[in-house]
Amino acid sequence: MADEKIPLAVVLGPTASGKTALAVDLALRFGGEIVSADSMQIYKGMNIATAKPTPAEMRGVPHHLMDFLDPSEGFSVADYAALAHQTIREIRSRQRLPILAGGTGLYIDAVVNNISFAEIKTDPRLREELMQLAQQKGAVYLLNELKGFDPDTAAKLHPNNLPRIIRAIEVYRLTGVTMAEHQRRSKMNPTPYRSVLIGLGFRDRQKLYERIDARVDRMLENGLLEEARTVLQKKGLKTAAQAIGYKELKRYFDGEESLAEAAEKIRQESRRYAKRQLTWFRKNTSVSWLYVDDYQNMEELAENAAEKLKNLL
Repeated sequence: MADEKIPLAVVLGPTASGKTALAVDLALRFGGEIVSADSMQIYKGMNIATAKPTPAEMRGVPHHLMDFLDPSEGFSVADYAALAHQTIREIRSRQRLPILAGGTGLYIDAVVNNISFAEIKTDPRLREELMQLAQQKGAVYLLNELKGFDPDTAAKLHPNNLPRIIRAIEVYRLTGVTMAEHQRRSKMNPTPYRSVLIGLGFRDRQKLYERIDARVDRMLENGLLEEARTVLQKKGLKTAAQAIGYKELKRYFDGEESLAEAAEKIRQESRRYAKRQLTWFRKNTSVSWLYVDDYQNMEELAENAAEKLKNLL
């Protein structure tokens, strides 16, 4: 029955839109705890680049699935979904409201829609072969190959997302079934949640970009350079090395670009990432959008968001 389902508030949106502040405000209003849905905030030591909330910003609200994994370790969306489901159940067992908050669309969809992940084996030799092919001919070459047999998955992937491109090709070659079809089948399980999804957007996209640029400047002032140098010195980096801020500064560390050029690349990549996030979230018709530039301040916006959550409780 619907009333047996776990109430789940979701705060989503692009980078620098104010998700953390809103989620904390709602948690304080409704007795909630926050479950991070950010694929980079899971890593230890990656605080500035990922805009991990500070203790002051958390305002005493418990935050989960953040800062627990070494940057050299891999972590799949299946790993995340399993941990998130467990954490949400634990929060609810304490009679608290779970609030899923973040900007990684794949993580949010996996949890809210209860997507199950079949145990499809990996093939290290095949992965290595595809990686070498990408180095020789470029990621776009592999993306075009994927497009030939799985256009739906290919359409969702950016050429920069090489690990997921390789995984989608690997899944098809090992099973004969496309990633899109695996995902369609996986969505046949009913969700255990009653969810309200609140999205933060901007009517004037330029205002979001200005916030992103200002955030990058603050990151650099707060020590991003030193953090990036420390993280990039670690061995065996996988996904963590792709964090925006690190890969751009690597060119500066290698003497290939000036710091000003690297900083501008970070701003540019952050804006592009925000655009991709909005494209992903806009496809979800369940999201109730609040436009940040419609409000005088965060308190006014939070009041409106709180109204949308009242039916959950």
